[in-house]
Amino acid sequence: MHELAIIGAGNMAEAIARGILRAKLLSESEIIASDVSEARRNLFLNELGIRAVQENAVAVREARTILLSVKPQQMAAVLADVGRQANADALFVSIAAGVSSVSIERHLGQGRDWRVVRTMPNTPMLVGEGMVAISAGRHATADDLARARRLFEAAATVVELPEDKLDAVTALSGSGPAYFFFLVEQMIRAGVELGLTREQAHTLATRTALGAAKMLTTSTDSPEELRRKVTSPNGTTQAAIETMQARGVPEGLVAAVLRAAARSKELGA
Repeated sequence: MHELAIIGAGNMAEAIARGILRAKLLSESEIIASDVSEARRNLFLNELGIRAVQENAVAVREARTILLSVKPQQMAAVLADVGRQANADALFVSIAAGVSSVSIERHLGQGRDWRVVRTMPNTPMLVGEGMVAISAGRHATADDLARARRLFEAAATVVELPEDKLDAVTALSGSGPAYFFFLVEQMIRAGVELGLTREQAHTLATRTALGAAKMLTTSTDSPEELRRKVTSPNGTTQAAIETMQARGVPEGLVAAVLRAAARSKELGA
């Protein structure tokens, strides 16, 4: 009997597993993983001490909780296989973007009230600073939600939301780290164009991002107010902000998040 079976041993699954082990929520022997990639199986075994197999069916047998961390496009095929092998009382926790709990229930197979909790984590779980939203499926209980919450709380802040909000969560916090990385990437590029070395620009941009993030999470001021306090009238920051506004950066950022949410819906369809 394994407490947790991880189906799909990718980067996000690794982040979740590391958080669980770091918090001593489960031991290595209580977890099993499956993945088609030998490299990922070796990483789980050699770096995390978690047994990893190629066949999903082997992983899910006798598992109490099954973490579904495969790509949305692969989910239907994986579920058909898993549903034939899983225990009737297993809890399924999905991190796949766009795939509804009803769709997961249907592809697992008819005749059972499958218990599903849908979630949307993000990769800062790798450093213990993740953000996760969780939503209960039709047959999931309060105990199921609590069990799913414990899997993520070791490395993330967890919020419970209705499932119809998860596309928005996917666009905002699920994909959000990439937006942040993209911004810092451009700041480094600009620093290099201004004559700094890449190493100098990287240090300046990343440490600035870290400090700004800490201010956002610890200050009682809103992001707008924090920005205002940095922006002296007719100063360098005002010149930069006005340039971004003139080039449509604010509208572009909002449009990007809205497009990510739409793509999440498309993946589910």
